[in-house]
Amino acid sequence: MDRRNDGFPLERTLPNPPPLPVAWNSPIMRRNCSNFTAAKNMWDCLFDEGYRADVSINTDNGGTIYAHASILGMASLVFKSMLNLNQSRTHGCRGHQRSISIRGVPPEAVQIFIRFLYSASYEEDKMQEHALNLLVLSHAYVVPHLKRECERQLLERGLITTDNVVDIFQLALLCDAPRLSLFCHRFMLKRFKAISSTQGWEAMKKSHPVLEKQILKSVNDEDIRKKERVRKMNERKVYVQLYEAMEALVHICKDGCRTIGPYDKVLKKDQTPCKYAACKGLELLIRHFAGCKMRVSCGCIHCKRMWQVLELHSRLCSDSDVCRVPLCRNFKQRRRRQKKKDEIKWRILVKKIVRSKSISGMPFFSLGSS
Repeated sequence: MDRRNDGFPLERTLPNPPPLPVAWNSPIMRRNCSNFTAAKNMWDCLFDEGYRADVSINTDNGGTIYAHASILGMASLVFKSMLNLNQSRTHGCRGHQRSISIRGVPPEAVQIFIRFLYSASYEEDKMQEHALNLLVLSHAYVVPHLKRECERQLLERGLITTDNVVDIFQLALLCDAPRLSLFCHRFMLKRFKAISSTQGWEAMKKSHPVLEKQILKSVNDEDIRKKERVRKMNERKVYVQLYEAMEALVHICKDGCRTIGPYDKVLKKDQTPCKYAACKGLELLIRHFAGCKMRVSCGCIHCKRMWQVLELHSRLCSDSDVCRVPLCRNFKQRRRRQKKKDEIKWRILVKKIVRSKSISGMPFFSLGSS
């Protein structure tokens, strides 16, 4: 029995596919951009002309900016609460225009702020000039998209310098701007010596001693982390050099290099330059080891080093049965009689060498192969 048509039809249950992407230079996008520009110009014109404005905003130096209560209330919950409170106090007074005071910032910054509430637009140079004042206003009147724009301007336009970073850092903390405060904090850690001699730092020491202690602790922690990174990098270089020495040892014992190689290998006089940097040093060490009369038992330092190289190779070798390196199998058999403490040290060393080259699978992919 065919049940395909039972219940809801299949075509009705499937959602409509999304529209195809539209190119930026298409007529639709050009029309949308022109519509947006026209709408922005209309809101700017409404603000500039103050048509039927019902709110006066008082600024420093006796300045007055006219605006519309409905727009301010929709753009900011703080303005909405202030206007509602103002309306309740002047209830019954016909023709009374509500007023708001915004003090403590330049009048031009207040004008840019109110214009942004209308059309979300601004002049680039004016924004950069008043970015800090607008950051304060956006936080005080809860306008998050303006706060993000102020942060972007400060971070991307290179407005943060050695002289003002301390002030901007304190302002970012007060205005709850985590991205900006994090950037300033890292900026201070990198240039602390120069910043600690600025007027902003001296002023912060007097006004916020607790914040100064926190920054000094961060600087100290950063120095410790930096030293630890350098130590680990140097340590890793040693392990990488040991790894390359093991590869060079296999190369010498398997293929031969320059004037030294296996007994059954005929060395060519016109060999290409060796790619292993450790070959020359190993060649000298092997020649000394072969002809030394003191050996390890009599305390020869060079022979002891060669002995350690051979033992390290045996611990990295994947197949000692076919390995061409001397004493490889002997060292593997001797390992069973070694002290547990020494065995643990060798294992840690091998593990770090392998990690330094990020090798997966067999401990040493090339050593031991015939």
